Amino acid sequence: MTETVTNWAGNITYTAKELHRPYSVDALAALVAGSAKVRVLGSGHSFNEIAEPGAEGVLLSIAGFPPAIDVDSAARTVRVGGGVRYAELARTVDAHGLALPNMASLPHISVAGSVATGTHGSGVGNGPLASAVREVELVVADGSAVTIGRGDPRFGGAVTSLGALGVVTALTLDLEPSYDVEQRVFTELPLAGLDFEGFSEIMSAAYSVSLFTDWREPGFRQVWLKRRVDQPLAGFPWAAPATEKLHPVPGMPAVNCTEQFGVPGPWHERLPHFRAEFTPSSGAELQSEYLLPRGHAVEALHAVDGIRETVAGVLQTCEVRTVAADEQWLSPAYGRDSVALHFTWIEDTAAVMPVVRRLEEVLDGLGARPHWGKVFTTPGAALRERYPRLDDFRALARDLDPSGKFVNGFVRDVLAA
Repeated sequence: MTETVTNWAGNITYTAKELHRPYSVDALAALVAGSAKVRVLGSGHSFNEIAEPGAEGVLLSIAGFPPAIDVDSAARTVRVGGGVRYAELARTVDAHGLALPNMASLPHISVAGSVATGTHGSGVGNGPLASAVREVELVVADGSAVTIGRGDPRFGGAVTSLGALGVVTALTLDLEPSYDVEQRVFTELPLAGLDFEGFSEIMSAAYSVSLFTDWREPGFRQVWLKRRVDQPLAGFPWAAPATEKLHPVPGMPAVNCTEQFGVPGPWHERLPHFRAEFTPSSGAELQSEYLLPRGHAVEALHAVDGIRETVAGVLQTCEVRTVAADEQWLSPAYGRDSVALHFTWIEDTAAVMPVVRRLEEVLDGLGARPHWGKVFTTPGAALRERYPRLDDFRALARDLDPSGKFVNGFVRDVLAA
């Protein structure tokens, strides 16, 4: 008898021979060692089949693990269990007077799942969330425990690993002293006349900058600036200040969003777009995202503008962010400072998929790497050409998982395994 579970958006139904929720590392290890095929379900915020184990596989959730969050104030590190979400982690870290350097838009997602898929926040100097990881603890195919830290030659493949190496039971992250952030929103930033120099100035105007558009008109409806209060306040002459609190998706209640109008607050209450105590939406959406070399940012924006009417017909909102390069072999930001184009679509797979394919066509040739947890149609062969350390990752996966226990169809397509 098979068991099914859906992701957060409801567009994917995972099918498994068995669904297990172990409550200890020992129980997890026994399940892994005794199973032929295994995948792990995080917080369910992926929009594709990355967690699909198949009808003969086992799907594991470690959300029921004890929520271990062990802060070492002297070392400025935190060891966090594999099932912990960013909102829980942030509150505990902040209570110790410490902080993460960055967070994603949603604080509701699991730490382990986020870094495994290359999830990121925003900021010209801020790398993906995996950049904060200094050590990974895994249960691998034979049920044994493996720890891989910085300095280990395998580390570049260990964090953003697509779940292909084993089950992440804990991560150790770097921290820094706590800081406050203020958020300001501006409206109506034109695309016309924007060149790379101007784009760079705009995206460098604060610690974290996000541009939002629905592509119904050329340009951006909203610009969100998140400034650390320990850094200078820069002017923003390119757009007008908002006169009311706004939500990135037109028509959604702004009460769900983090505080605006320059009201300072703790880092974890400003870096995400959405407040931890609110569900950011009903999940009635699909998402795609592509990371490109930052030097291609303006060309990519004009390419999307060229098919604006096609995109706008199925779009809720599009967010443009910058991400600093990182060193994880399968990170979409590996080896290059990047611009990220994120698309929140309507919940209509049949209508959205042709638009996704068209979008990928106009971005072709610009080095676009899709976010591993979103909707995309880029063929595996094309993806493999965009990751220069893929052979190293394949070798690491074979070493830790020689029988391919953690390889599903999604991973097989990426690795040609």
